[in-house]
Amino acid sequence: MLRIRGHIGEWPVDLTVEMDAEDWDRLTSRLTAEAVAVPPGAVARPTERGDALWETAQQLLRDAGQMEGPRLLAELEALAGGAAAGKRLLVRLRHSEQVLVEVGEDAPLYIWRG
Repeated sequence: MLRIRGHIGEWPVDLTVEMDAEDWDRLTSRLTAEAVAVPPGAVARPTERGDALWETAQQLLRDAGQMEGPRLLAELEALAGGAAAGKRLLVRLRHSEQVLVEVGEDAPLYIWRG
């Protein structure tokens, strides 16, 4: 079983795809080792979508000026289409020179200092 969750625009998506062993075999048979393998010494480069997400994440905080961590994370998850991608964006923001993170009473406060 494969579960896909996220958003398409503002619409939430929660899709479950059931696949038996034969389906998985057909899917994996189309993958070649060359298509999956990364050459030694290759440097992972951000994708265009990743760059666009990063720019949009920065713009989100820039426009807000400041935002509490849980709310920012929820916005980033919706933007990126999933929890893991949202958390990666939050970590990038936390370590960005453009962002100041202050310890709040209940949650960290992310402040755009631009």
